[in-house]
Amino acid sequence: MKISVASLASTVFVFAAILASLALAANLQPKTSQAFDRYVKLTEAQVDSELASSQPFLWVDRLPEEKHAAAEAQLRNGDVVIEQLETRDDGHQIECPDGMIHHWIATVFIPGAALEQTLALVKDYDHHQDYYKPDVMQSKILRQDGDDYLVHLRFYKHKIITSIIDTDHQVHYASVDAMRAWSRSHTTRVQEVENAGKAEERLLPEGQDDGFMWRMDTYWRFQEKDGGTYVECQTISLTRDIPTGLGWLIRGLVTSIPRESLTFTLATTRSAVLQHIAK
Repeated sequence: MKISVASLASTVFVFAAILASLALAANLQPKTSQAFDRYVKLTEAQVDSELASSQPFLWVDRLPEEKHAAAEAQLRNGDVVIEQLETRDDGHQIECPDGMIHHWIATVFIPGAALEQTLALVKDYDHHQDYYKPDVMQSKILRQDGDDYLVHLRFYKHKIITSIIDTDHQVHYASVDAMRAWSRSHTTRVQEVENAGKAEERLLPEGQDDGFMWRMDTYWRFQEKDGGTYVECQTISLTRDIPTGLGWLIRGLVTSIPRESLTFTLATTRSAVLQHIAK
């Protein structure tokens, strides 16, 4: 198949525009942070309501019957079931000026795994750099007090360009009963790394960077049943907005990264737990 000069030139232009737009600094503004905080507050109210209610513990078990059957078939096949969510304020969309909020939920099933075996691996933050590479380059427990952790994670992502981000997370775990548990994690520090791994490596000031990730909160649920353990993760992240006029070029690219990252995390969790219990 022949590619015309015009088609090739158009492709080059598209990628050049993507690279140029992503290279522009996009500092985090107070109004953007406030909008994200509002979104998270409303979402957490929903999460708390779900945990306090008698409705099914897992998101997949609250799906309509047809969708639930399809999701269970996927889970039994070893796949990750994922869906985009949106929290609204009394039915109204929550605007996030100069930023984009990415909200996803996903579930995976780990056959033969007990709840405690699954939690042991997820809490083993010192070895997340081994389990979740290449997405996690560094991992360390900075502090632990019972079910509360302060964790350091350095993330790596390559999509057209490479971004490396240093983060600290405050994580809390809680047990519902012998078969169910949940956790909640909030970033307390997010800094883009410039010249990572080189002598001139430095951390950019928080919020004064390229805006690949400014915040990330995660909400996990774990339930042992059906001969294994279900792992559910809901993520809410904040990134820079797409430069005016370039939405048609890069919106799909930008929105695909959180989905891919969450899918990778749950698929890798499943694989790592299965490897551990097989030893």
